[in-house]
This record gives sequence, structure tokens and C-alpha cells, in this order.
Amino acid sequence: MTRAARAASWLAEALSTGRPLAALPPDVAPRGRAEGERVALAVLDALGIVPCGLRMLHGTIGPMIETRLLPSGATAAPLRHPVATGALVGVLAEVLRPDEDSRPRLAALHAAIDISDHRFTHAPEARGARVADLNGLGFVVAGPPMDDPPEQIALEGRTLRVRDVLAPVAAEARRLGGLPAGALLVAAGLTGPLPADDGAVAADFGPAGRISARIA
Repeated sequence: MTRAARAASWLAEALSTGRPLAALPPDVAPRGRAEGERVALAVLDALGIVPCGLRMLHGTIGPMIETRLLPSGATAAPLRHPVATGALVGVLAEVLRPDEDSRPRLAALHAAIDISDHRFTHAPEARGARVADLNGLGFVVAGPPMDDPPEQIALEGRTLRVRDVLAPVAAEARRLGGLPAGALLVAAGLTGPLPADDGAVAADFGPAGRISARIA
């Protein structure tokens, strides 16, 4: 069994059972980002899960899973080490091809809260391990679709250009071979950690509304 397959089997078990995972031993731990990406995809393959898009958090990427997408107001559970930040979710209107560099065309845009998590007893410091652990995917809590995606959007008093926010995610998706129409581009970490008030978190997107979630 390869290093990636061994690491994936451990992480897949942690993801499916909810039991925390000790740090991966040196002879199994992914050596850098590229190996971490291979492990993350192998985890989903081991569980029979097809990713529905790509998610970026703090400059690293990982697969997005449909069952981890929740509507605003939902309870995100179970979580062990949640960190909530503002996010945007773009829905591709057409195929994102690896050999093109044009601006991705969106069918819809969602204001969202990203709630990151990890499967380890202690947060992994090595980049490869973080990426292998689905890049810290917990849940993404999204508001209703904006069918006519705006050029700019407000978030916690700041104004963000949608194009600038989603462009790095699209570039990484192209590097990995592209995405089909309908796939998601998730840009997380657009704010600092959002405060939790008795398990409730919220983000103010100005005219686009307020997104909220409960963490359990």
C-alpha cells in the first residue's frame, strides 16, 4: 500500500466514524501540498464520495462535498474544532476548462459562512497534513442564490470584488483539470474568525443579507 493510500485509509475512517485521529506517523504523513491533495481525493474515493467543487481556505485547496453544504440558519454538527469565517460560493454556469484563463461565468452566487474543522486530536501544523484532511472542511452554510451575481459584495463592512475573490479558486481548479458546469467554487476565510455567541455565528453581507448558523 502506498503512503497516500495508507494516509487516506486513516483519514477516511476518522471522517466516517467521527473519532479523532492522532498525528500521522512520519512514514505516512503527506510530504507537501501535492501529496496532500492526492490523499484528500483518495479519502473521498475510499468513501465513495464524488466532490461537487473546490474550496480554498488561507491559500490552500481541498474538495467540496455536497452533504457539507447547509442552508442559512442550519445547525452544523458534529464539529470538534470549529472556526467560522465569511465565505462566498460561486456556481459555475459553464465548464471550467484547464486550458483557458478567461473569467469563470457564474450561474449564481451565495453569501456564506465557512466552518472549518479537522479530524485530528490536535490541529496539524504541516501543510501536507492540513490539505490531506480535506483542507479542514467542516461545513459551508450558504444563503439563497443570487441569480444575477453582483460585481461587488459587502461583508462585515468591507467591499469585496467577487472576481478577485473567486479567481484564485478558479485558477486552482484549472490546475487540477477543470470543473463541470454546476460545480462550486468556495472561497473561505474572507474574514477573521467570527465570534460564536452560545453556539450561534453570523456574518453581515449588507444588501445580500445576514447569514447565520449554529455550531454543535
